[in-house]
Amino acid sequence: MRCSRCQTENREGRRFCSKCGGSLDLACLACGFKNGPSDEFCGGCGQALVTGAVQVAEAKTPAPESPSVDAERRQLTVMFCDLLDSTRLSERLDPEEFQRVLHEYHSVCSAVIRRFEGYIAQYLGDGIVVYFGYPRAHEDDAQRAVRAGLGIVEAIAGMNTRRQQDLGGQLGVRLGVHTGLVVVGEMGEENKREQLAMGETPNLAARVQ
Repeated sequence: MRCSRCQTENREGRRFCSKCGGSLDLACLACGFKNGPSDEFCGGCGQALVTGAVQVAEAKTPAPESPSVDAERRQLTVMFCDLLDSTRLSERLDPEEFQRVLHEYHSVCSAVIRRFEGYIAQYLGDGIVVYFGYPRAHEDDAQRAVRAGLGIVEAIAGMNTRRQQDLGGQLGVRLGVHTGLVVVGEMGEENKREQLAMGETPNLAARVQ
């Protein structure tokens, strides 16, 4: 019996090659049925068989990772938005009620941000990081960011009116906006990847906040 890996002739009855130790039975990748080394089609399911060396290579080759996006250098306006006194709010409210408040806060903010075509890069607990000028650039991205910030302040005021009794106080937001040169690229590993802007601009926006 000829080994499909190293082509060594082995005596009948052997299950593994005397030269390389490889299996002398060709397992079908589709159904696992053991076939002879000279078989071209599987005796279990009729699937065309791959030769041993190629089959082993295919079985061990991992699936390709998703292609990464190259980093891009561009002018960007970054906005940070943070909920004021969220720690005290979490102490006053039941955890489920606090979660509902945060969900509504994120919803009203994202609605305003979408209106001015901003891109929400991250949710950081009660904080939101927003890019204006990515992935689509506008000539007035800085103005859009400022208008979005003012719109968020107005939206939070409306939320306070609706939930005044439930909150036991007033919600407030703190915002910071800065424009400058950044490099936007993919950060993280495997399934936890984000498009993040790197450079001095996000740091200054955070400090302004």
